[in-house]
Order: sequence, then structure tokens, then C-alpha cells
Amino acid sequence: MKPLDDLLKLAEEAHGHMCPGEILGVRMALLGCSRLGIEEPHGRDRDRLVTFVEIDRCSADAIGMVTGCRLGNRALKFRDLGRMAATFVDKSSGRAIRIAARESSRARAREMYPEIENKNQQQMRAYREMPDAELFTEEWVEVPLDVRDLSGYMGERVACDACGEGINYDRFVRREGKTLCVACAAPEERYYRPLPVSSAR
Repeated sequence: MKPLDDLLKLAEEAHGHMCPGEILGVRMALLGCSRLGIEEPHGRDRDRLVTFVEIDRCSADAIGMVTGCRLGNRALKFRDLGRMAATFVDKSSGRAIRIAARESSRARAREMYPEIENKNQQQMRAYREMPDAELFTEEWVEVPLDVRDLSGYMGERVACDACGEGINYDRFVRREGKTLCVACAAPEERYYRPLPVSSAR
């Protein structure tokens, strides 16, 4: 694993700027990998890890950069819980650890560097230096992994009988003799609303 300073530089380049969330994400990922004995997430250990992030903020980019887990390789999973936390799962052993940023770390940053007026600068400096135990909580957990959610799984590819779009990874519903995508099977749960053709620009 690369040193913290090198990883922070890479995280800043990948994300576009440095902020407290980037530092938390890098340190969280380092700790998760360390606890699971994953030394080379981009090398010999690259297929061992699946990571669940609980917030779509800066830390998620940093975690993906350190671990090599990405949406595109199906190793990064997003659960929209609004918490600065992530769970790291070792597929080879089944062991999993959930790491969350302590809410008290903000107050601790103020205690450590009261002379720094800018809150972001204060937190960035403190988050680089705080011991893991002051920065994070750790909890060993169990995470059932469905084979359909892992990289390499292909499954059946079918077309939706309603909209005609292709559906991958068994994300379809069979209803009354029809094969439907989730959006057509439950339109009220779509994240988008189709507009009438007349109002489209």
C-alpha cells in the first residue's frame, strides 16, 4: 500500500480538489484494507474486495481510488444512507468490517487546532494526524453477497416487453406472462418521469 501522502495526492487528482471528506475516505479505506489483510488492492489482492459506501460525497471517490473498487467493476456498491461510513468485504474469507467517521472528530479537530479559523483547513490538518480510534468506529459485520452482484456474473440478457430496452444481471420482473424492466413494472418507483413528446425539447 502506498504512503498516506501519496494516496492523498492521487485522491486529489482523481476528485479535483482536497477536502476533509477526501482525507476521511483515504484513511477509512486504508484502515479497512489493513483490518482485512489486503495489502495490494490494485495488485495481487485486486479481486478480493467489495466495498459498500453509505454516502455519495467526496469520501466515496477517495475510497474507490484507494481500494480499486468501482461501479464499473461491480466492486463498489452505493447504499444511500447519508452516513460517512463504508463496509469493506473480503470475498475470499467472507470477513467484513464497517468503519464510520466519529461525529466527535469535528470537535476534536477544533481542540487540536483552535488557531485555524477555516473549518475545512482545521479538519484537513487534524484528520491527517488523528489516531484511527479518535477518527473512526469499527464494527465487524456480516454482509451476504449475492453472486448476481459480483464481477464476472453475466446472467440472462432479455428485452423488456413494454419499453424494449435490454435488461442485464437478472434485473427483470416476470408478470402475467411478460418480462418487464423494473421501471415498467413499478413506474411509481422510477427515479425519472417521462415527459410527453410534445413537451420534449
